[in-house]
Amino acid sequence: MAEAGLLGTDGIKRCSWGNSAPDYVAYHDTEWGVPLHGDEELYERLCLESFQSGLSWITILRKRESFRKAFKKFKPKKVAVFTEDDVERLMQDASIVRNRAKILAAINNARAISELDGSLDDLLWSFAPSSHARPRRMADVPAITDESKAMAKELKKRGFVFLGPTTCYALMQATGMVDDHVKDCFRAA
Repeated sequence: MAEAGLLGTDGIKRCSWGNSAPDYVAYHDTEWGVPLHGDEELYERLCLESFQSGLSWITILRKRESFRKAFKKFKPKKVAVFTEDDVERLMQDASIVRNRAKILAAINNARAISELDGSLDDLLWSFAPSSHARPRRMADVPAITDESKAMAKELKKRGFVFLGPTTCYALMQATGMVDDHVKDCFRAA
């Protein structure tokens, strides 16, 4: 039996969440699950996944351009030197999520990147599983995996904050480290 919500109004089968709003359609069809590399690109996704914690992803998607402006296009070297004045500026910026702990985590994590002995890209991708079973339906998609637990543990060991196994798994899904498009989704072909 097919999963409810799989067929979009455009006649395309996608993961059920991918049909729930136009912003989701675009994100699902062009970004989610596509392998992403680059320290700045992965730092952006790491930050956005942390800001999403406790909120709907669509909230973050709709504020993404504002986040990019507020966080200097997510260039870790630029964010690493943010001061308390920058924190206060961000706390007053209604175009982003104004959560002090999440803002401080973004700054802290930019600084942690500068302390790495290699690239953020290499570190994060080292946790991508060598094989991954495609889920048949969204109910089969895990919230955490052994790899996401290991990633969160290693990031914490290296000074990163506000990144648990659930956030790390969402990062892995978003950046194509795992492909969780359901079996009947057109992206799974």
